[in-house]
Amino acid sequence: MNYHQPVMLQECLEGLNLQPDGIYVDVTFGGGGHSKEILKRLGENGKLFAFDLDDDAQYNKIEDKRFVLIQANFRHLKRFLRLHNITKVDGILADFGVSSHQIDAADRGFSIRYNADLDMRMQQTQMLTAKQVVNTYSAEQLQNILGFYGEVPNAKTLANAIVQEREVKEIETTMQLVDLCLNFSRGKEHKYMAQVFQAIRIEVNDELNAIKDFLVSALDILNVGGRLVTMSYHSLEDRLVKNFIKTGNVEGDVQKDFYGKIAKYFNLINKKPIIATEEEIKENSRARSAKLRIAEKI
Repeated sequence: MNYHQPVMLQECLEGLNLQPDGIYVDVTFGGGGHSKEILKRLGENGKLFAFDLDDDAQYNKIEDKRFVLIQANFRHLKRFLRLHNITKVDGILADFGVSSHQIDAADRGFSIRYNADLDMRMQQTQMLTAKQVVNTYSAEQLQNILGFYGEVPNAKTLANAIVQEREVKEIETTMQLVDLCLNFSRGKEHKYMAQVFQAIRIEVNDELNAIKDFLVSALDILNVGGRLVTMSYHSLEDRLVKNFIKTGNVEGDVQKDFYGKIAKYFNLINKKPIIATEEEIKENSRARSAKLRIAEKI
């Protein structure tokens, strides 16, 4: 399977502060690019667990006795590691972006470039699809999704248009949705459509809630001194990570103990997010919007 090349690979590896005998987790395995490089740096007693929902990721499984691939949502990180008798780990890597493979697989319905069924499921066995969201959600629900998840500027107008359109004919394909949305686009058409598709995709896969659950699990299972390395591709993801690292909760609410001392859970390794170099962006346009944050549990 042809997956994207890993974004900021060296920066991620350095951020993990890999120890030869450590236990690490790559919660977004994809094509295995990050995992392969992590394994190169582990000794014979090191261990790497990887998570991926997508059936297609199984084709990239690495044959190595130190490696275990778990087909599950990373929100269940803690539970599935316990099944492998792992309660603490030394580092966790998360790349929250949708893989190029998923976008380029025309039949998955993630891309505005191909005509396909409105699907957008990262796991093919789940029930909710983009088609159901577009055709069954109320105008108010659609407005909230488009406005919050996609930051679509005229979310209410577009939501009402979708409801009116589907009363005439069900919206079944990506191109039906694209053609409808283009009548209402603001600014650059490609960016507008990307925002619409992003919003629906996040809803279908419950992406933000999955990240929230993941972060709580990550804090629980990291050893003191263990590293959390995350890459986000839009502000909603990045805000959750930033808040959690700073305060231990995704809301960013500062918590104090009985004596008024502010609770602290992580030390920041990089105060500001790391971004890709111009050279990397030229080679891999996907890196353009990536923000890398590295934190160490205390």
